[in-house]
Amino acid sequence: MSDLFDLEGRVAVVTGGGRGIGRAIAVELANAGAAVVPSARSTDEIEAVAADIEAAGGDAVAVPADVTDPDAVGDVIDRAAAEFGGVDVVVNNAGFNPDDALGRPEDVETESLDRVLDVNLNGAYEVTHAAADHLHESDGGSVINVASVGGLVGLPRQHPYVASKHGLVGLTKSMSLDWAPEVRVNAVAPGYVSTELTDDLEGNERLRQSIIDRTPLERFAEPEEIAGPVVFLASEASSYVTGSVLAADGGWTAR
Repeated sequence: MSDLFDLEGRVAVVTGGGRGIGRAIAVELANAGAAVVPSARSTDEIEAVAADIEAAGGDAVAVPADVTDPDAVGDVIDRAAAEFGGVDVVVNNAGFNPDDALGRPEDVETESLDRVLDVNLNGAYEVTHAAADHLHESDGGSVINVASVGGLVGLPRQHPYVASKHGLVGLTKSMSLDWAPEVRVNAVAPGYVSTELTDDLEGNERLRQSIIDRTPLERFAEPEEIAGPVVFLASEASSYVTGSVLAADGGWTAR
């Protein structure tokens, strides 16, 4: 069974791969044997990830890019193919939920909605589109979109984010139909995860406790707990899984 999770000889591109969930995904894909191309806007962060992977005996190359820039996205895919011979796995993890996109609908400007959609949804489409030829040439290409519980249910005062993640879930399902059987397309929907992005939440005892009370497993996840499902979806262990959304949410959506 362990051979089914072996990613030796596979090449994986991970957007938003410099910290938090993206960093954990990049590291665990490398631990499973994949050559990894972490990408993000911060060159320092992704170079640190690549260095850690190589220090552990893996193969990695860092390629900075903003997922809203088609030319930069194309460079990431081209560099991955040039360095490692192709692209077999794409993990669309880049995303954000800025302060100006939080609030009641009447208080959030459409410009904020546009920015969130551009990164969280359009960016994922852009990266997948750029990698399409390589994925179809691969012997078992796999796309994993990092959505959210906010792609499965509503979350108050996070309307642009929720809209973007619902869109990503829809994109996952529709793309899986067109690309089967050559390429599998799935999503992971994390709940609340302990990263720099949730530091403020965890620092607010009232909000932190309300999230824990709402979560059957009674805690935030660690980034590595999201990376595990991604490795599963990238590997032959999930060879009959496509168009699915794996909720890694501590039971949040079971209520």
